[in-house]
Amino acid sequence: MTLAPQRSQGTGTAGGEEPTALSPGAASRPDGPGARPWVMATAVAVAVAGAALGFNGVLRGWAWYSPVFSTVLSVAFSLAVLRSLRARPWLVTAGGLVALIVAVTFIFFRQHSIAGFIPSPETMNYLGKFLRRASETVLAESTPVAPNAGIVMLICAVLGVLVILIDALAFPLALPATSGLGILAILVVPAMVKPQSVGVLGFLGAVVGYLLILGCSHWYTPDTRTLADTARNPGQLRRGTVTAVAALTLTLVLQLVIPGFDQGTFPQGSRLNPFGGATGLNPMISLGNSLRSPSGEGRITFATNAPTTPYLRSVTVDTFDGDSWSPDDRESSRQPGTGRLEAGHETAPAELRVITAVNTGQYTSPYLPAPYAPEAVNGLSGRWSWDPATLSIKGVDTNSRGQQYVVSSVTPQLTAALLAGASGPVTGVPELFLREPSNVPEVVRSTAKTVTAGANSPYSRAMAIQRYLRSAEFSYSLQSPVQGGYDGNGLSVLADFLTQKSGYCIHFASAMAVMARLEGIPSRIAVGYAPGRPTGATVAVSGQGPLPEFEVDARDAHAWPELYFQGIGWVAFEPTPSRGVVPAYATDAAARSGASTNDRNDALTPGDGSTQAPFPVPGTVPLPGAGTPAPSGAQAAQALYGVAAVLLLALLVASPRLVRSGVRRRRLRTAARGYPGVTAGTALPGWAELRDLATDYGVAPGASETPRHFSERLRASTVLGEPGGADGPGQRAAAALTEDFEREQYGRPGGVAGPARTAGSADPADSAAARIALVQASLRANAGFLVRLRAAWLPPSVMSGWRRALRLPRGFLSRTAQYSRTARRTRRGFAGSWGKIRNSVRRVRRG
Repeated sequence: MTLAPQRSQGTGTAGGEEPTALSPGAASRPDGPGARPWVMATAVAVAVAGAALGFNGVLRGWAWYSPVFSTVLSVAFSLAVLRSLRARPWLVTAGGLVALIVAVTFIFFRQHSIAGFIPSPETMNYLGKFLRRASETVLAESTPVAPNAGIVMLICAVLGVLVILIDALAFPLALPATSGLGILAILVVPAMVKPQSVGVLGFLGAVVGYLLILGCSHWYTPDTRTLADTARNPGQLRRGTVTAVAALTLTLVLQLVIPGFDQGTFPQGSRLNPFGGATGLNPMISLGNSLRSPSGEGRITFATNAPTTPYLRSVTVDTFDGDSWSPDDRESSRQPGTGRLEAGHETAPAELRVITAVNTGQYTSPYLPAPYAPEAVNGLSGRWSWDPATLSIKGVDTNSRGQQYVVSSVTPQLTAALLAGASGPVTGVPELFLREPSNVPEVVRSTAKTVTAGANSPYSRAMAIQRYLRSAEFSYSLQSPVQGGYDGNGLSVLADFLTQKSGYCIHFASAMAVMARLEGIPSRIAVGYAPGRPTGATVAVSGQGPLPEFEVDARDAHAWPELYFQGIGWVAFEPTPSRGVVPAYATDAAARSGASTNDRNDALTPGDGSTQAPFPVPGTVPLPGAGTPAPSGAQAAQALYGVAAVLLLALLVASPRLVRSGVRRRRLRTAARGYPGVTAGTALPGWAELRDLATDYGVAPGASETPRHFSERLRASTVLGEPGGADGPGQRAAAALTEDFEREQYGRPGGVAGPARTAGSADPADSAAARIALVQASLRANAGFLVRLRAAWLPPSVMSGWRRALRLPRGFLSRTAQYSRTARRTRRGFAGSWGKIRNSVRRVRRG
């Protein structure tokens, strides 16, 4: 009599999914996906959209969140629809990508697509423009940036891809805990960019979404270790609470000991900074993060014979339109070489020539810091060019890191009387320095008009603006712009600053430069470093003798306005209270400087701008910084990242072994699991493990081989001991596993599965785990070293499954190509048949 199989499950193959036992209550669940795809899609959407809340502060305002939320929902629920229709996993992923493309096209390229959601060649043209705009935003703007279409589109696309990745980890791959890596990837961006880190909203949104993913996953796929059918088990709440408390404790404690976290309390105060502090001044005038650095990075040392410590100037900003300002490099007009520069200022009654020897150390920037106005720079390595309009020096194929050079500069000896007499009309200066910004906020225009009322010369108007900004109405603060949401630059930021009357150098410099243009005075913003501090050492410079050495770092980053006066040239002013040094020609004794809320930065300002540091005992020392070691924090961070790289490589090498061990443990837990009165499902995992063990040691089951034939071939081989032996422990264990499997698969319906035993009375020696251990021990004892090494670290049962997964895309492409060829042949056949029919009709008509 032929026995009909009790169930239709497969016997399990190497690298495939093995059948598992049914848990109590599973039979009462509906046959099909049910609500699971929709619940998991909701959890993934909450996780991604919640983590995206942390981008507030990276992007200004909340207008960007609507398209982000729409994209996340569209992709997540498209995946749910396909899973509800029982589509194959690869088709679900492909459908998610299609949904992402459709959503992005509908939101951003509706007017340049087919039917409003199908991409067209015109869509691709606009996509290139959007990506270029996003690239400019990332490279050139400081946070918070204006949410332009390019950067918002890029964020939507990235978040949509992460929805697909997180969904794949949580659903088909059954790795819900690993899906947290995708959520963490979202949080890394605000953690590294925003001064206040992720923020409470983004952190809580990510936590809630992650917990939903874990909870929903366990609800529909219970953990076999808990012996619970669903998450309703009271023990789950206790374990979940303990796990959450432990995770939160580690989160708060680890940031105190791991290098790369700034001071504060996570998630609001600790800013993840794995690259250490900024070692180069950002020429896009993102100075806030540098000034807020708790320890100075990017140390520059210089020695000079100037009577007062000079500012080091890197670049200028002269276009004040839009929500973000950046320098114009004017590549077409730049001049090569730095051996001779035209200073660009008018001849003053008295001029002072200054020699400055600079060592940039670890400071890295395409722009070169130098005192203004440079006439020659010698000793540079690499190719450099300079801008005749601004005298900014920029590397062609190099940067400022590790440069040692000597700058010859000329400084006009200016007085208030000389500037007051420069009242003639401006001629000979490019129009761009006079151009008024478009869409100037009314508060800026009215403030400029009020402040300069009664001033009858360019100098008196400039002094009125500086006096206003340095008055007691304004205060210097690094935190107020962050808290008020106007950190950065741009006309809207400037309007907020004049309303709040609190900010740092970029706000004061921007205000004076824009208001000066509104009053007809050419202006620009210089970016560089305020006068530094003496180090107490001297440097011997050829032809100059020993010169006093000074230092600056990221905490000295500064911005100041430069105004043009006819017949004199560009003149620097200092409107920022408590920072820098007010030049003698711009000093107003009657003015009372504004307060500062940053005591640490006040200490960086020299007490007297007219005094030079006393000369220490003369002695020749090498140029400063040549052997300056990296900061201890940076060294620790580099060591940590090196260790992390080694651990990652070790994890990659060990991944086949870890996967194989995990599969074995899961199978044996499933085989050992039992409930009172239930024994079904105990043999299938053990049989699947036996097949994979045999595959790992060189006896792979055939595609059409029956279980009994495979078992006999395995026991007859030498891998378990003597050929044909039946009394060895390995052979007996393999025979028992085969018998249990055959009885469960092909035995009488309703009969006993495996040896007649229950979970409570089973003999441990008869368990699947004990038998698998005997088989494995026999295989190891009879295998050579190389075979054991391959089975342990590169198990064929795992590697074959990975190879099949890698072949899927290639197979899909080949099938697609085959379908295309078939379609072409069909079209050609149809065209030929139509031609024959048409010719026949013509012959009939002629006849």
